[in-house]
Formats: sequence, structure tokens, C-alpha cells
Amino acid sequence: MLILAGFVLVVLGLGLLVLPRIPWLGRLPGDLVIERERFTIYVPIVSSIVLSVVLTVVLNLLFRR
Repeated sequence: MLILAGFVLVVLGLGLLVLPRIPWLGRLPGDLVIERERFTIYVPIVSSIVLSVVLTVVLNLLFRR
């Protein structure tokens, strides 16, 4: 279990390094950006849905018995 947890953490860390380099992720139509004088609110609705669908398909293919 510890080896699996370590592997998952390594994969998540590498994902965090790679995700900012994907140009379309976070700039899709439907992602909300509200900019005011003192703050900016960013709500990536569509990007979250796309990422969820992709991860669901990949994990279903990996863990299918």
C-alpha cells in the first residue's frame, strides 16, 4: 500500500508540472474569469468537466477486468 501511495503521489506531482504546459486547459469557453480592482476569481468549469471525462475514460480502461 505504501508503494502504491508513493507511486500515486509521484504521478500527481508530475501531472502538476505538465498541466500548465497544456495551452487549451483553463482557457476553454465556459471557464469563468472575474477581474475586479483588488482581486481575480477564476472558475474553470468546462476545463474541470473535460478533465473529469478524460480521467474517467482512462481509469475505466486501466481498471477494467
